[in-house]
Amino acid sequence: MESWQTSLERESPISVELSPSRYEVTAVSGQIQRITQATLHKLQQEVDHLSTVGRVEIARIIEAARMLGDLSENGDYHAAKDEQGKMESRIRQIEHIIRNHELVERDENAEAVGHASIVAVAYDGESDDEAQEFFIGSIEEKPEGMLTASPASPLGEALLGKKLGEDVIYSAPNGNQLKCRIIGIR
Repeated sequence: MESWQTSLERESPISVELSPSRYEVTAVSGQIQRITQATLHKLQQEVDHLSTVGRVEIARIIEAARMLGDLSENGDYHAAKDEQGKMESRIRQIEHIIRNHELVERDENAEAVGHASIVAVAYDGESDDEAQEFFIGSIEEKPEGMLTASPASPLGEALLGKKLGEDVIYSAPNGNQLKCRIIGIR
């Protein structure tokens, strides 16, 4: 029997395991997600809901669409299958976060910027009234209506560990050097 691999299988950093029932794509990344206990609880509730109610509901929608006839030209069926794929992807994403997390606590009285801090910064040439607030952490924890800076982003990385009143210089994605001053930490 001849052994073969596609170029994707040889070069991809993603492993693909084939099983009779599905394709399971697993990222090699073992990145630890820093989240609060409240976010962990919210994610556990979401994955429980999607894994039970969500799967039953999407199966019902797929079955109803299947009854409409020819699947090759059935837009409802294809839309439902796409939605199912997105839901399954979200379930895998949440399960990955739950398996690979580190709990952090938000310290409203912190003297330095840490994970889950909300930081107000005024960019060079702007007044304190024009300051922007950033949540430093995972998008999963983002407070409603708040800008988020991942701790791995240039801004997030530059802010971590800095104190009130300190100037921070970082490289924007376009290569420009940006300077801002920390005017609030909570």
